[in-house]
Amino acid sequence: MNYITKIIIVALLCNSWCFAQTLDDSFKIAAENNPGLLSVYKEYEAALQKVSQVNSLPDPTFTFGYFISPVETRVGPQQARFSLVQMFPWFGTLNAQGDAAALIAEAKFQNFLDARNKLYFQVAAAYYPLYELNDLIAIEKENIDILESYKNISTKKFENGIGTMVDILRVEIMLKDAQTNLNILIDKEKPLLTTFNKLLNRSENEKVIITDSLKTDYFTDDFRKDSLISANPILKSLDLKIKASEAGELSAQKQGMPKFGIGLDYVMVGERRDIVMPDNGKDAIMPMISISIPIFRGKYDASEAEAKLMQESYMYQKIDLTNSLISNYEMVWFEIRQQRQLLSLYEQQIQLSQQSLNLIFTSYGNSGKEFEEVLRMQQQLLKYRKMRATALTQYHTAIAKLDYITSKSN
Repeated sequence: MNYITKIIIVALLCNSWCFAQTLDDSFKIAAENNPGLLSVYKEYEAALQKVSQVNSLPDPTFTFGYFISPVETRVGPQQARFSLVQMFPWFGTLNAQGDAAALIAEAKFQNFLDARNKLYFQVAAAYYPLYELNDLIAIEKENIDILESYKNISTKKFENGIGTMVDILRVEIMLKDAQTNLNILIDKEKPLLTTFNKLLNRSENEKVIITDSLKTDYFTDDFRKDSLISANPILKSLDLKIKASEAGELSAQKQGMPKFGIGLDYVMVGERRDIVMPDNGKDAIMPMISISIPIFRGKYDASEAEAKLMQESYMYQKIDLTNSLISNYEMVWFEIRQQRQLLSLYEQQIQLSQQSLNLIFTSYGNSGKEFEEVLRMQQQLLKYRKMRATALTQYHTAIAKLDYITSKSN
């Protein structure tokens, strides 16, 4: 088997069990495969079909009647009757109904955009913990390696009569803790992968290779706050629903107006056998005009009132959502600033802890004393590194939520 063939086989095998992808790759896969998002899009497509349903004329009515006992007329007996009638609503009724349905369809599309943005946030909120987990596992493995080296050093010092058995036992205790923590972190990968993969509508066993490298960015105060209200799809959807209700109100008014009908009657007439006369047995044709009289106004008035009340409901929903967006923005912006400050603190604490550890370890190497302080400082350094990894994840999760509530399109 040549070298190129081996590369192709390895690539195919890797493609079957792992996905090396950035967050943007994940967004694209989720948008194309997530069943919840596809369901919302199908609702929009279904709403589009409603437009042609409501702005079409009602079906014409065809009737046939047969005279069991023929009705005698001067020119012969009436044998059968055919009728065809087409009703027409009041002028502008169909346009109003079509406008209302089209606006509802547009509102459904805005709901789809919000569902897509929400899905992107959910994907990011599931992606960043995987990044954090990889970071924490790497930190814990490095910690175990360091503790193993400490164990070897403390053992040699004990053998040389410089150190104590207690130092070795302390390292053993910390190693067991570290190994247990590592096992827990490894076990945590499965539920996180399941959550992430199911958002992309994939098997929960698919492995994911995280290729992003997270860093912090600087954002000015009130970052993207100007698009908080203007770009929100749900607010746009509510605006469209208000317009649809206005069109529905107009449609209800026109529904309460008379409807007109145009028709044609055709009567089959048999010939008289007892007489010879002009037009004997001539069929009759009768054009007709009909008009409906909307006397019972209750249903029309109720329909208008319903449309007006829905307009008020949508207005209140819009105000409530606007208030909620403003509140959420301030909370998310606080979270971003908080995590950024914590990241800065942890960076400084890691540097200082590392310097302190180096000094203490040098002292221990010379005197064989203060090994407990070496271990304590190592654990403090480990704590800050883990806290930094967690803060970085929370920072980017908060950024993802900010993207969602400000309707940032990816």
